[in-house]
Amino acid sequence: MKTQKSYKTHFLVLGILLLLSFLLNVSLGSVAIPFSEIISALFGGETSKASWEFIILDYRLPKAITAILAGGGLAVSGLLMQTLFRNPLAGPFVLGLSSGASLGVAILILGAGIFGGAIGGLLLSSWSLVIASALGSFLVLLAVLSVSFKVKDTMTLLIIGLMFGSVTAAIVSVLSYFSNAEQLQQFVFWSFGTLGNVSWQGIFILFTSVVIGLGLSIISVKPLNALLLGENYARSMGINIKKTTLFIILATSLLAGGITAFAGPIAFVGLAVPHLTRQYFTTSNHLILLPAVLLSGAVLMLLCDTVAQLPFTEYTLPINAITSLIGAPVVIWLLVRKRKMLF
Repeated sequence: MKTQKSYKTHFLVLGILLLLSFLLNVSLGSVAIPFSEIISALFGGETSKASWEFIILDYRLPKAITAILAGGGLAVSGLLMQTLFRNPLAGPFVLGLSSGASLGVAILILGAGIFGGAIGGLLLSSWSLVIASALGSFLVLLAVLSVSFKVKDTMTLLIIGLMFGSVTAAIVSVLSYFSNAEQLQQFVFWSFGTLGNVSWQGIFILFTSVVIGLGLSIISVKPLNALLLGENYARSMGINIKKTTLFIILATSLLAGGITAFAGPIAFVGLAVPHLTRQYFTTSNHLILLPAVLLSGAVLMLLCDTVAQLPFTEYTLPINAITSLIGAPVVIWLLVRKRKMLF
């Protein structure tokens, strides 16, 4: 059993890693900028070249902030889902939110092949993909919430969420069949995920969504700890299971749905980070796990984005590819391990 002092040390290490990862992320890119110039720009000073200030403040800084919000939010939503369903392989998108977002974007991009140019004309708006993704996630959320009031156990809710995902994936396949190569390419590029296309206004909306989701998560800390021992034990502790489930679903939807809307579907972060954090902190107390998972997810996403940028080259890899390359081995490791999970 770790002491409070050791937890503080772990949090200090994560805080230092977050700061270093952030500085590394904004320092590296296709354009080499002296570190002193980067620090000057971040603290409101002037840079030797106006183009450097633009690159730092209007591209690298928003991208780094988006990485922190996306990594932390996805990691926390993954922790919530794993605890709610008591399933170590549950991720933030088991409720079909990612599939709903993909359906909304698919209708917008691929729907022109069936519905004509009226839908295609909506692509002229810079916010069109964000709105379509958020609307798709929201509609699936409404469906899941309506079902959650009728089902008695979380395992049934998990299966229903997976079925929603299957239905939306089938509709996307039909739309893809009737689409041309250009539309398919645009949809595939969106599915790769990206952190570099979020404006400052978009970051404000994403930040608000993540903060509200985290607030609902913090409120649910005590019920989450009780759920670790099963629903019957939680009921005996006076926990309202339906109310708790509703709060957790809303929190996950705000976190995962908002991030998917602005950054696209990003895989494995929500699945892998909670397990890595449990191994590091060796605890199942959500009062400690929630902030730890938040910091760990932010650090991992910053590092993945740094690798995806292929520093000092003009090439950028899809963020989804990098997170999958890191997350998939973690999942394999979890499946192969014989040691009992911290549940």
